[in-house]
Amino acid sequence: MGRVIAIANQKGGVGKTTTAINLAAALAQQDMWTLLIDCDPQANTTAGLGFVKDPSRRTLYHGLMLDVPFNDLVLKCGIEGLHVIPSEKNLVGATIELVDQKEREQLLRRRLDGLRGQFNFIILDCPPALDLLTLNALVAADSVIVPVQCEYFALEGVSELLDTLIRIRRSHNPHLAVEGILLTMFDERTNLSHQVRDDLRDFFGDQVFATVIPRNVRLAEAPSFGKPIFLYDPDCKGATSYLELAQEVISHDQKGVGTRT
Repeated sequence: MGRVIAIANQKGGVGKTTTAINLAAALAQQDMWTLLIDCDPQANTTAGLGFVKDPSRRTLYHGLMLDVPFNDLVLKCGIEGLHVIPSEKNLVGATIELVDQKEREQLLRRRLDGLRGQFNFIILDCPPALDLLTLNALVAADSVIVPVQCEYFALEGVSELLDTLIRIRRSHNPHLAVEGILLTMFDERTNLSHQVRDDLRDFFGDQVFATVIPRNVRLAEAPSFGKPIFLYDPDCKGATSYLELAQEVISHDQKGVGTRT
């Protein structure tokens, strides 16, 4: 059965979508059959993989709200083994339409049941908000990766999100684990980046990934060309870092480390 990993942080601008795209691509590079699901109505992940807006294309909205089978939504990407279920702006309506549904927080998990056996990893890119779409993703997930920008309020933001995960465990998904806290936009030149890294590792210990994602111009440029970093500049530091992250995630999966809380 494939492992479902949500990429979540209620704060925007922390490298969440960059991580979703490039971790999924890196897993595919490691011969892992990978599905990336864009759960964000902004559809940045969809665009970042080179899919331009297309009103006729069926998306996650059609799967959640119109009962289109998820298998019919899966698109192949430019990297062998990488697939995506795209998003669109209409998905924002799901947050309203879901309110009156019975067991509304379980919908994505039920829809994914038929896909788990087809992929090694299913990556869920969550919106930068703790809304019903994010709740659905966290209930469907086996574990969560929390990207954290190396900035002053990082520790406070992670603590708030982990409190939310504890509440979700109690009420909806008792097996939800923290896959890891991922430091992003790390700038070797600044004392602040080093201080944030050290503080997070002191506080959260081995829940922090060993891999650190650097602040990297090529990583920032790649989405505007609709490409994962491995198709845009596979030799840059950002690409190397995401390959290292993928290897950590694969190692967690093999060792069962991802079940830690």
